[in-house]
Amino acid sequence: MSNSKTPLPGNAVIGQSGGPTAVINQSLVGVVEGLHAAPGFTGKILGARHAIDGMMAGDFLDLTDWQQDRLDRLAGTPSSGLGSSRHKPSADDVKRITKYLEEHDIRYFFYIGGNDSSDTCRIVAETAAADGYEMHAFHVPKTVDNDLVLNDHTPGFGSAAKFVAQAIMGDDLDNRSLKGVKIDVIMGRHAGFLTAASVLGRRAGTDDGPHLVYVPEAAFDVVKFTQDVERTMDRFGRCLIAVSEGIHDADGTPMAAKLAEMQGHHVEKDAHGNIQLSGTGALGDFLAQAVKDYMGHKTRVRADTFGYLQRSFAGVASEVDQQEARLAGRKAAELATSGIQHGSVAIQRVPGDTYGVEYNRIELTDVAAKTKHLPAEWIVNANDIGQGFVDYALPLVGELPVVERL
Repeated sequence: MSNSKTPLPGNAVIGQSGGPTAVINQSLVGVVEGLHAAPGFTGKILGARHAIDGMMAGDFLDLTDWQQDRLDRLAGTPSSGLGSSRHKPSADDVKRITKYLEEHDIRYFFYIGGNDSSDTCRIVAETAAADGYEMHAFHVPKTVDNDLVLNDHTPGFGSAAKFVAQAIMGDDLDNRSLKGVKIDVIMGRHAGFLTAASVLGRRAGTDDGPHLVYVPEAAFDVVKFTQDVERTMDRFGRCLIAVSEGIHDADGTPMAAKLAEMQGHHVEKDAHGNIQLSGTGALGDFLAQAVKDYMGHKTRVRADTFGYLQRSFAGVASEVDQQEARLAGRKAAELATSGIQHGSVAIQRVPGDTYGVEYNRIELTDVAAKTKHLPAEWIVNANDIGQGFVDYALPLVGELPVVERL
């Protein structure tokens, strides 16, 4: 392991993995800028097309000489500029990857992604080390789910949370105009941060929606759900609901999986074993039907699944999210070229009344394939989100639209 502050001679590769976000290209550009700024780094900067899929095929894009104006445009463009992958590499895959890394004299490996991506970074780093090939491997955090352990929050979440908050604000106005029950299904497999963001547009002391919020951290019961809806309808004459796609019953079985099995459908999983949740509106339809069955079919009930719309929308990304995503990439390049062999960049909030963060290195094994959950103290009665979350999330989202009602 090199402890020198002089960078290893050789090239760098960057991959973007997992679900795209509105700011993942900020991190990509941050790594490029960090490498250019590193004293003594003179190698090429390569982007891997579709992450490890491109690495296995030797499909690289040379980013070394891109001009700053083009990098800035890329940074402000949503989704993964290099393309992405959810492929989990087998032992043979990793051998192919390390073969191409050696052939291209790649000594710096940067992988931008969530917890599954950090695990891929760990596997590649450990295989290279076992083969005696010196390479510095760094994971750059990214996920709209906001579920990376040891991170206060992750790049991508603030922008997606802003989208959700604004979408719910608009849906609340719609629900006021044509009263009834409206159900919005929001991303969140194991963690409810993004669904919790639905409450950020509420005004204090009003009947603003969402009136009910259900997250994976609290067991979901259909009977209680329909009773909650009935009480809300009795109180307000309408009911706007935000629900995580990953809600599960008391046994921990995702409702989406139960529905698929009840209907005789195959439960689709990705390479990391995650159940496919976002490709269907079945959960929203099921909940809507449950409300109709309980309250009578004359009740106006509608459901929407936000799905992938939450990830790569253009033009309204959070300013804080953009800045932090870029700085996380720069920090990874700084650490890797300073002689530190591997790790993950963690964004950690500085205690105090004024919002601020630090970018610190943590071990890959401390973050890889682990999940952070919405704190229990932020969940109210298993059907709402409290002020603690609002105080936590608003600095990440920034200003929201101001609306007026007659």
